Amino acid sequence: MDAERFEFHEIGMLGERIPLQVSDVALSGDCNPCEFEQSGNAAITFQRGNYTLFFQGPVRDNHFVATFESPRRVSVLLPPGLDVRNPALGMISQGGIVTDSGVEGIIVTWNSTRTAEVRFYDEGRENLLYIFANFWIIIAVVLLVPFLLTWKRRE
Repeated sequence: MDAERFEFHEIGMLGERIPLQVSDVALSGDCNPCEFEQSGNAAITFQRGNYTLFFQGPVRDNHFVATFESPRRVSVLLPPGLDVRNPALGMISQGGIVTDSGVEGIIVTWNSTRTAEVRFYDEGRENLLYIFANFWIIIAVVLLVPFLLTWKRRE
């Protein structure tokens, strides 16, 4: 990102910016180490340049959204046990590429996007979906079998 400042915020219900508390902020690039200063509650400033920014922040409701003023390369690492590949439970915004890195988990990458969105789920939620689907399949079979048997007798 060719910038000199980055603000950490989330979008509220009315589109307003709400400061986001983050931790483990780090920059990497041509510098070693890359220096930055805390600017306000939820922003950092640094020497203008092209950096990769790393940070950890809270994620609520199994949903992550990142918005930027100009297109950026974004990577989201989901730890083992979380997934996005089932379209009934998970979702990634347009342009996202899902890669299974095995031991590290799932990596979702966008090459040039202004908005990156991920809705993920755990294994327990996927199991509940399959139980729910099987339950309705059994009910459908129980209700259709008598109809099909009486239909065959009419012919």
